Amino acid sequence: MALPPPSDSSAALITGASSGIGAGLARELARRGHAVVLSARREERLRDLAAELETEHGIRAEVVTADLGSGTERDRLSSAVAGLGLDVEVLVNNAGFGAFGEAHRLDRARQLEMVRLNCEAVLDLQARYSAEMARRGRGAILNLASTAAFQPLPGSACYAATKAFVLSLSEATHVELARRGVTLTALCPGPVRTEFVEIAGAGEAENQLPGPFWTSVEQVAREAVEGLERGKRVVTPGFLNRAGAIGGQHAPRALALPIINRVRRFAL
Repeated sequence: MALPPPSDSSAALITGASSGIGAGLARELARRGHAVVLSARREERLRDLAAELETEHGIRAEVVTADLGSGTERDRLSSAVAGLGLDVEVLVNNAGFGAFGEAHRLDRARQLEMVRLNCEAVLDLQARYSAEMARRGRGAILNLASTAAFQPLPGSACYAATKAFVLSLSEATHVELARRGVTLTALCPGPVRTEFVEIAGAGEAENQLPGPFWTSVEQVAREAVEGLERGKRVVTPGFLNRAGAIGGQHAPRALALPIINRVRRFAL
């Protein structure tokens, strides 16, 4: 199987684990017996989740708080994980955020922060741990992209661009790492009811987007880990999201962009 089996000396490092998809992925991996290292900025939430996972699944759950948009903080995270005596054989690059609005109107510093966390941090942690996995000849990496990665999105231009970076990086390195015994999967969820929507400033989306387009955290986490087990290159949970991803990839930009922009304006 592409996902390494649990062991006393290894763990899954999960970023952005304090809520939403990150917490769901931590639960799914713990249910399969993997020790976990949970990382995010909110320590109390991480400790509550760690206690839950240890109690329910009997696994080792460690907490390392970090603001992963900072290179110094990523260095500290890596050192802290090494100090736990655990090999990272599963890496979940989940930390990230979105911001909705026209790029020229959004705060410049906020958009740069988004690029650092959504792109730079993903590449940094992937590079750190994929090299170790390749040397051992086993490992699994899950990078969180989005259905936004499949086409440019007026109204969330910077966010979609960061996820396009993650998807492109993931698909290429999936091929590079395959002969080393390491699998890399890009997870591309569509709308999921988590704190992400509120933080991104798109809270009205829950009322305007029909129910069939939404996917639960539990379904996303389950399909993601099953995809890792099968060594899949891309996982897009939900039939409608998979259909939309195909359309986003293949529709001519000259046709798709005006339609996307019209729909966005109508929804405002």
